Amino acid sequence: MKNYPSPVKDAASLEATIKNAEALLIYFYNDSCAPCVALRPKIKSMVEQQFPLMEQVYINAGNYPELAATAGVFASPTIIVYFDGKENLRLSKYVSVVELSQKIERYYTLKFE
Repeated sequence: MKNYPSPVKDAASLEATIKNAEALLIYFYNDSCAPCVALRPKIKSMVEQQFPLMEQVYINAGNYPELAATAGVFASPTIIVYFDGKENLRLSKYVSVVELSQKIERYYTLKFE
């Protein structure tokens, strides 16, 4: 399994990352969560292919429970999408890649096209 190290290790770096990104997807996961492990590479690939200007951050909520709590994340996986520092989407547990892509596309198109 491929690991995606997070540049975000504390609440201050999380806040700075959100504030400084024009478009950002944060994926909270847990390695003991089978759907998290299966979904993570699909989400990563989808964002890279369809939304190349969007930054991605992957945070292991098991390793950083204080970050998950700071973000109001209490289930895995949880995906939060920000545009210009504002939360636009939040999906938890059962996430459809197609549905997520469609929801991101609306905001992404308004922002970048």
